[in-house]
Amino acid sequence: MHIIAADIGTGTQDILLFDSGKEVENSLIMVMPAPTQVTAERVRRVTKAGKALVLTGTIMGGGPSAWAVRTHLKAGLPVYATESAALTLHDNLERVKSFGVQIVMEEEAKRLADSGEALEIVMQDFDPYAVSCAFSNFEVRMPENYAVAVQDHGNAPDKSNRVYRFELLKELIEKGGKLEDFVYRPEEIPPPFTRMKAQADSLLKATTALNTRAVFMDTGPAAVFGALADPVAVQPSIVINIGNGHTLGALVSENRITAIFEHHSSSMDPEKLQDYIIRLAEGKLGFDEVFEDGGHGAYIKEAHGFEQVRSIMVTGPKREMLEKLPSSEFRQEILEKIHFAAPFGSMMLSGCFGLLAGFFEKYPETSIKLINH
Repeated sequence: MHIIAADIGTGTQDILLFDSGKEVENSLIMVMPAPTQVTAERVRRVTKAGKALVLTGTIMGGGPSAWAVRTHLKAGLPVYATESAALTLHDNLERVKSFGVQIVMEEEAKRLADSGEALEIVMQDFDPYAVSCAFSNFEVRMPENYAVAVQDHGNAPDKSNRVYRFELLKELIEKGGKLEDFVYRPEEIPPPFTRMKAQADSLLKATTALNTRAVFMDTGPAAVFGALADPVAVQPSIVINIGNGHTLGALVSENRITAIFEHHSSSMDPEKLQDYIIRLAEGKLGFDEVFEDGGHGAYIKEAHGFEQVRSIMVTGPKREMLEKLPSSEFRQEILEKIHFAAPFGSMMLSGCFGLLAGFFEKYPETSIKLINH
């Protein structure tokens, strides 16, 4: 069995090609620029050329791509976008229009691109064609099975998407907080997860395989459950994923997420992060505190105290925030429990291993398990 696991972040997209006939460590991997970074660079090229821009495709990760579009508008250059592509910039299309973006129908977007009146950029998170081209240069074929993770804030046109994201996470934790609660087949994706649904639709449309099987997850839970594949992870455990864009911490007991927080990595420092870790375990980290500090929030269903935590697993491309910290600057209670997760020898692929574990949850006829239950 072959499976592509693609963890789509803000800085990188981490891609693993799993082969059940080989050791996991022999999986083929690529760590490439994130789609939002690639799109931003393409927009900047159009801006430099002084041309009008037309956005097609679907909703994808914002951040760098959205900022590049705003810069294009500030340069006095036109931006056209289909509704689905415009949702990348904001869930409220009226807000998108207020930025100066002109919303057009698909037919008009095609006419603008075909006539050369505007240069087209296709908005898309996971691009199977690009991955296939990279693989084909090494005589590697694309598989029929996919597992893809994106960070989905949900569709919140009239409220803070940070608030809405935590409302959705709360529902999943209240549901049980198990791996299976965070994984979806294409037909199971809840309506609020518009970005996830868009990737499922575009992937299934692009693949020509008759027996395609696919699952989708949010990047946060994918990294959490993937880090738990490291054999030094002993539960109850706190998993910290320090990503390029966001830092997420989760308390996991008996393979259930029972408490969680999320902030922007640029707003974190070692002292604050250590404080958050301890107070998450103590059940004393509140949503309002994190939200008012500019983060996404926190939610605690169950927390039994820091003393009960047996391991602190740190992963993510920005983990040097703690990894390079001198021992003298650690809180002693954290230093005694901290480990830098590298499941199957690869720190950058924690999210991919969480995706694989999710795939095996949804397709239980497979006998492979990555996380001990």
